[in-house]
Amino acid sequence: MLSMTGFGRAVHTFSWGTVSFELTSVNHRYQEISVRLPKELSSLESRIVSLLRSRLRRGKIRLSAEISWMAGSRVAKLDREALSYYYGELQAVSQQWNLPFAASSVSELTPLLALPGVCDSLSVSEEDEAEGDNAWDALTEEAVKALMEMKSSEGAKLAEAVRLDLETFESLVASLSERWNVASSEALDALKTRIEKVMERFDLEIDQNRIAQEVSLLADRWDVSEELARLAVHIAKFRETAFGSASEGRKLDFLIQEMNREVNTMGSKVGDAEFRWTVVEAKSCLERIREQIQNVE
Repeated sequence: MLSMTGFGRAVHTFSWGTVSFELTSVNHRYQEISVRLPKELSSLESRIVSLLRSRLRRGKIRLSAEISWMAGSRVAKLDREALSYYYGELQAVSQQWNLPFAASSVSELTPLLALPGVCDSLSVSEEDEAEGDNAWDALTEEAVKALMEMKSSEGAKLAEAVRLDLETFESLVASLSERWNVASSEALDALKTRIEKVMERFDLEIDQNRIAQEVSLLADRWDVSEELARLAVHIAKFRETAFGSASEGRKLDFLIQEMNREVNTMGSKVGDAEFRWTVVEAKSCLERIREQIQNVE
């Protein structure tokens, strides 16, 4: 069992600086992945998203990256051809409009450095570009590994909590089965007695076959043996899924809904006070399990 909540971090040092990936995951019904990268690494987004999608199944997943640049790694590179082009264009415009334009010193050219393409910072060295995508894949994999370790640790705690609540629920279902056997007999005897008293009060002829037929029909409405049988199947399947080799949060959530449906049906059929109170406890136990399952991948 894996939790959808987790955190992972990975760091890699290049010749131009250190990159850290932080990966977080929280509850979500489906898979939602977002990646936030510095502009120098923006070209890696699709590759990282694809890798995360293949490694993680469910949850709201966020990856953020930070760069700690080494001294001198971001020295700007001056594109002289671009600067000359802009300067020539400005001279042409000034002549066309009869405007004075002349640069008598380098400082007067400074505003031109802000124009696109004149002064670009170096983000990645040629040596690191030659390294290919392996470094980024390895960095992402390391963050995923750290995340999965935490998800596994949290999942083990969830599994233990679910196991204890499931054992409690099974004992409550057993109590419901025992109480139903007693309560159904008591209810049928009480119904038969009431019918006989009504017949005697109004001096009506008592037809035992008719009474038996009516009692039988009502007994079918009160019968919860099918619900108990389906609950046993659901519990067995839930245990197999929850503590199997793969984490199946959505399947567990569905099984919880089905078990809750069966318990509700039994509560509506049987009017015995003790039986209904046990139903309330069983529903409360299922709700605790459901809350835990909401965080299972």
